[in-house]
Amino acid sequence: MIGPIGEFVLRQACRQACEWQRQGLEPIRVSVNLSVYQLRQGKLVSLVRQVLEETGLEPHFLELELTESQLLDSVEHIIATFQQLRGLGVKLAIDDFGTGYSSLSYLKRIPVDYVKIDQAFIRGLAEGGEDAAITRAIIAMAHGLSLKVVAEGVEDPAQLAFLKAEHCDEVQGYLISRPVAAEGLALLLQAQSR
Repeated sequence: MIGPIGEFVLRQACRQACEWQRQGLEPIRVSVNLSVYQLRQGKLVSLVRQVLEETGLEPHFLELELTESQLLDSVEHIIATFQQLRGLGVKLAIDDFGTGYSSLSYLKRIPVDYVKIDQAFIRGLAEGGEDAAITRAIIAMAHGLSLKVVAEGVEDPAQLAFLKAEHCDEVQGYLISRPVAAEGLALLLQAQSR
């Protein structure tokens, strides 16, 4: 069941991104979570290629995410698959970074573009201390490896101010927007472009 659902989500995300562009909205990157099952099947690269061709979405507007804990499952296969996906021009991200048990050396070996800091660290930014130190270190390390950083779960202005001061590249969370349907996002994008 995971395979067909994953394929549906990928197809729908790419179609929707193209639809927004047809409506004259500024192109945006859409992110799709991957499952280990999709990677194990060995058909992911051909599926992504096929969906991009069918929908006409430019590859750099598609981001595929894998959680840090999933990286531990057949690392060499993931590296090979990610290299092929990157060859297509697709953006790649490690999701929930900092909560798994992966070795930092994977950041050198796995070809990704983004590191997404888990919201568990962002929640504790207001108190300063360890969460702030870890977040600061992740941002510095990722930038040192020429990776972009996305902070997940940003919910208040103090968190956003901290992340801006630390040069975090992108944020997501309720402070920016709660989840919205495709039509609602189109309205937000229209308002933003004015």
